[in-house]
Amino acid sequence: MHTQLHAGAPSAALPDVSWHSCDTAEALTHLESALDGLSHGEAAERLTRFGANRLPETKPRSALSRLLMQFHNVLIYVLLGAAVVTLMLGHQIDAGVILAVVLINAVIGFVQEGKAENALRAIGNMLSPEAMVKRAGQQLSVAAEALVPGDIVLLQPGDRVPADIRLLQVNGLHIQESALTGESLAVSKQAAAVDENTALADRLSMAYSGTLVTRGQASGVVVATGSHTELGHISRLVSSVEQVSTPLLKQIAQFGHWLTIAILVLASLTFVLGVWLRAYSADAMFLAAVSLAVAAIPEGLPAIMTITLALGVQRMARRNAIIRKLPAVETLGAVSVICSDKTGTLTRNELTVRSIAIVGAHYSLNGTGYSPEGCINSESQPDDAGHHAVLNELLQKAVLCNDTALTLEDGHWRVHGDPMEGALCVAAMKDRLDIESLRHRYPRTDVIPFDSKHKFMATLHHDHEGAACLIVKGAPEHVLEMCLYQAGKDRAEPIELTLWTQKIEAMAAEGQRILAIATRTEPAQKTALDFDDVQSGLTLLGLVGLLDPPREEAISAIARCHSAGVRVKMITGDHAATALAIAAQLNLQNHREALTGRMIDTLSDEALRDTVREVDVYARVTPEHKLRLVRLLQSHGMIVAMTGDGVNDAPALKRADVGTAMGCNGTEAAKEAAEMVLADDNFASIGHALEEGRTVYDNLRKAILFILPTNGGEALVILAAIVLGFTELPLTPVQILWVNMITAVTLALALAFEPAEADIMQRPPRKPDVPLLNRHLIWRIGFVSVILMSGTFALYLWSLEHGASLAEARTVAVNTLVLFEIFYLFNARYIVAPVLNRAGIIGNPLVLGAIAVLLLFQMAFTYLPPLHTLFGTAPIASRDWLLIALVSSSVLFLVEVEKAWLRRRHAS
Repeated sequence: MHTQLHAGAPSAALPDVSWHSCDTAEALTHLESALDGLSHGEAAERLTRFGANRLPETKPRSALSRLLMQFHNVLIYVLLGAAVVTLMLGHQIDAGVILAVVLINAVIGFVQEGKAENALRAIGNMLSPEAMVKRAGQQLSVAAEALVPGDIVLLQPGDRVPADIRLLQVNGLHIQESALTGESLAVSKQAAAVDENTALADRLSMAYSGTLVTRGQASGVVVATGSHTELGHISRLVSSVEQVSTPLLKQIAQFGHWLTIAILVLASLTFVLGVWLRAYSADAMFLAAVSLAVAAIPEGLPAIMTITLALGVQRMARRNAIIRKLPAVETLGAVSVICSDKTGTLTRNELTVRSIAIVGAHYSLNGTGYSPEGCINSESQPDDAGHHAVLNELLQKAVLCNDTALTLEDGHWRVHGDPMEGALCVAAMKDRLDIESLRHRYPRTDVIPFDSKHKFMATLHHDHEGAACLIVKGAPEHVLEMCLYQAGKDRAEPIELTLWTQKIEAMAAEGQRILAIATRTEPAQKTALDFDDVQSGLTLLGLVGLLDPPREEAISAIARCHSAGVRVKMITGDHAATALAIAAQLNLQNHREALTGRMIDTLSDEALRDTVREVDVYARVTPEHKLRLVRLLQSHGMIVAMTGDGVNDAPALKRADVGTAMGCNGTEAAKEAAEMVLADDNFASIGHALEEGRTVYDNLRKAILFILPTNGGEALVILAAIVLGFTELPLTPVQILWVNMITAVTLALALAFEPAEADIMQRPPRKPDVPLLNRHLIWRIGFVSVILMSGTFALYLWSLEHGASLAEARTVAVNTLVLFEIFYLFNARYIVAPVLNRAGIIGNPLVLGAIAVLLLFQMAFTYLPPLHTLFGTAPIASRDWLLIALVSSSVLFLVEVEKAWLRRRHAS
């Protein structure tokens, strides 16, 4: 039983009616309205009752709140702790440097995420500002916010539909609904009711808020406003979707927790050992424990990580992938499945005539898009004059029964009008027809516009000698009913309906949209058309099959994704047959079966969860379906990238691990919900972004693998000195800070510029639950830490035994550590691959530049008197440098031996 409108109804008491399936009179009755519209008083009362026709806005986080959230990170807490420790030690400059690093990191994150709260506002901006309505029998323009259920709205070309409307009277109305439904072409509307179970994209009796009128006129009654519209429903979906944390943020949080625990345990152990084992004073051991903590904290790591991500952003931008949220750079490297929209991303979004069928011949057309480059080839037999004459006549008639113009602008061909009619013009130009000359020779006398009720367009033409002809273009099932004859290569002959039905089925199986074109000679005196003129007696010229062709670069990009272990799934609002045909051309792994939105609705989450792994094509889907598919894929532990351009994609884009919006044709709502925007709307750019994401993650691991052994070596030097009973430590806290920061901004930074390794797109996606440091990398960090500690401590002792002062011995120790890092930098360029080759030594010029800069800093550190005072250093002899270089070079060869052993182990 339906709820009726009444004066005392609450604001949310809209009628519970399937508006698309009830007839027009019933809709008006439910809404207590009439064709003359509501009275002004009733409209005002309903505005009070139902509220303004606008979407509710969610209050965004304040700028201060977003800024403070940038500091909510365990590594940042560790870094702030390091700043506090250095400040307690009286080193204000060092503390200032660390705090500056923290602040820079926060500012970068704040700027990158500045627009992340605007998705709902972008959807709200899609509402039309004004609407033409009938109230009390008068036509007037009102603010769209003032519309109420029951208002009669008039629609014209160029209007944005201001609310959800049940159409009452329709005259050739076409509405572009791609932003809402994903349907690539404008939809022809009708006033007649459709079945109650009809999918949203096929509800021809409805016009939905936020969609665009491209052709025709209509009147309709408002059935939903504001948050009750389909657009409002999507808005609520977006606001209810929680964004998932990225794999990197999870790993950094886990890594930071373990690192913090390890540092605290090590510092505490040092304090206990010194006081109990060596009987040092508590004050002295507290300072030693602080020194060890400073040594163990990787001060430069957060900055290096941020810079590495930022460099990835810049590289991706050069390849048309604009990153809006910094961590998404790395997340791309973990993507295991891409859910892609079809139209405009995998395909060109430019309809192309692919085939033409006439009696006795079938033609295929090559070329793509709206450029008239290409040719027409006969598939069935060598073309003869008779068949080509029929083909030529069909293309002439297709151009004449056509309202679209094709122009060359700035080197690109553009269609002004219906894309399908534009494709017919392109096909005619491939047969060397001059469109303007043809239209001048056969001017149009009258027209019956295309309408969804009769599904055809008819035009009447007279040449300059007075001869007249009728041309009909439309859906083949309707045009065939009007035809008695078919055009043979010599003469017209009785039509063979079975033959044409077979041709239609064959072309439809390839996912083509099919048009039939028919004609009839008319008396010269005929100057007007009516529907009775086109009901029978026509001669069928043939069928035209159109397809939105796949992008060539998308085909190769999908092949690269497959080789990288990334599954590609097509999720589209288009029909299943069309989607499967494109999927086959794109070589998706499973292009033999498709799930439609209606089929998805019949499956439980458990059943669909098992299905989503295998099915790669989803057609006629709604925003809820897309969101459900993304969640179920994520439930398998997959990292999901989702592409989309419409408002209907926004909930799934927000939920996906990497939401990817289209930059050219995408709506603002889609862009604001996404982490990445494709500047060229091209799937191939996603493939490039995956490669960059994997490179960024590789470089982050290399930076960590480079920085942590330095901290480990320094901490072990301090620990060894305490255990062995040294009263003076080999390294002071300020010297440790110098080593950590100067090597981070030179050597570690160079690793952020490392190019992709050769096999990066042949590896499977990394598993999101794998820790940032696996057992092998932890072993490597420990192995190198011991090498650094052993060499540094040995040369420190050697210097003291050979009469060096404490300042000179510490200077030797610091320079030994730095040269160890220089040699180890080459090892770190490849985690497993050998580096003792030309590419490994000079393959990254920035590495050599960073080493040169660092050596200049170390010369200043060692020989400039002001730095002696600041850091407690002293000049050392040239023989010391030779010994330092000899000892520190050992790490290069020892790690390469370890790599070789590891490669042999994996090979066996």
